[in-house]
Amino acid sequence: MGEVMITAGNGFEGYDITDYIGFVNVQTVVGSNFYKEFAANITDLSENENEKLTAKLEALNESMIEKLKKSVERRKANALIGMSLNYTQFSGNNFGVIISGTAVNIKKQEIKDKFISKELYVSNYYNRLVPRPVRVRLDALNKDVTISVEYYNYNQDDIRAIRADVELTNLYEEKLLIKNLDFSFERGNVTQIESNPVECKLPAKDIMLLKDAKVTISKYVTSRGVFAVNDNPINVEMPLHRLASLKEKRGIDAVCKYVTDGMIWTCNCGYVNEAGTDECVVCGRKQDDMKSTSKFNPDEMIDKMRTKEYVIEIKDVLMEYIKEIDNEYRMELLEIMESGLQYEKTRGNMKETVIEKVEKVFEGH
Repeated sequence: MGEVMITAGNGFEGYDITDYIGFVNVQTVVGSNFYKEFAANITDLSENENEKLTAKLEALNESMIEKLKKSVERRKANALIGMSLNYTQFSGNNFGVIISGTAVNIKKQEIKDKFISKELYVSNYYNRLVPRPVRVRLDALNKDVTISVEYYNYNQDDIRAIRADVELTNLYEEKLLIKNLDFSFERGNVTQIESNPVECKLPAKDIMLLKDAKVTISKYVTSRGVFAVNDNPINVEMPLHRLASLKEKRGIDAVCKYVTDGMIWTCNCGYVNEAGTDECVVCGRKQDDMKSTSKFNPDEMIDKMRTKEYVIEIKDVLMEYIKEIDNEYRMELLEIMESGLQYEKTRGNMKETVIEKVEKVFEGH
């Protein structure tokens, strides 16, 4: 059996108590001569006499602790908690020393690996045929953090490596720029490619605070050679929650809503095409597939909702337009209003939350 561990507390950091064995105590009686020295006026003692008396007390305590440890071992325990040491005066100028506690068995805690993972949509993009960063993934195993990036490979080029800077933003709007990361790939000739993880020095505890990622490519390598990317990426204009909703409905490479003025049309991938082009030059999406089958334009209704203060007023706006809205959306919008009305009774103003949900219903249309 190893060294018996003793504490005045209720346990040991890093250990679990597996068994409570029971109360243990040892005591001894000290003779009158020792007591007389102890009871003397301490201020009258010389420094040398004081040191001698202190040494005697320490030796006595150590002797008692050793006896206590042997008593714990006899109980087939390996630790003692709640240790207490007391001095008691007896008759005839004798005094006793009593030391006690609870004998227990303890076991060292197993160190469990702590894994944290976070995925962030990339909120910038390149408006031409280069590998498009679409999602950043950060993984932490204990204190070791890695970062990988998923790219949309429109041409299905044999991408072998990409050098890029990654800018991360947390909930406090603080930014961290990680420069010149070299990402490699197991298989680079498919539409969606994910890089091998790369080590980074971001503290593991900060991962869950991250909300946004931007990726700027400087170079990429294919089987045909090395290519420089000299243009700057475009920042996504919509809020992050709307970007996530758009990607869920229109694909992971989607960065904006389809719009047209009759002369040009902007694809979900962000590329601006000429009116006579039926398919997007970059991603190949068909214009007809992105056009809304509804004649209703929700932007006017949502703008009017923003001028109101409470959900009951926002619902009134919805009811003005309800007949123009496709049946597939009506029930969902009405449920949003009823939920908002209920929450507003207990949680206060729900205007922004309700409008965000309405926007999400029409996202991509």
